[in-house]
Amino acid sequence: MLNVEQLKYSVNRMAPDVVREAVLELRLDGLVTEGKTPFSKLHFNTCFAEVEALFQRAGYHRPLDVVGYKGLLYALYDPTRWEAVDVLRWLKEFTEAAEAVHAQ
Repeated sequence: MLNVEQLKYSVNRMAPDVVREAVLELRLDGLVTEGKTPFSKLHFNTCFAEVEALFQRAGYHRPLDVVGYKGLLYALYDPTRWEAVDVLRWLKEFTEAAEAVHAQ
């Protein structure tokens, strides 16, 4: 298990190119799910400021926020373009649609 210092160190040493796909998604839609980021929920819970700084180094200079749905999925989003409740609603619908596909 990584401690906070190790998590911060790993994020601070990541190349900005690692988050390039997420930056492009944020610029287009203002919303990106965990599949397009190299971060876990633990990163956001313990070192969000470092994650935000990495996105800034990668060229994304707008504010960021993160929400999760039932511990199953998280999304990073631009709070100037999305309300947290709308992101949660979208995550709920996305999760339920994925569960329905797997149930078939």
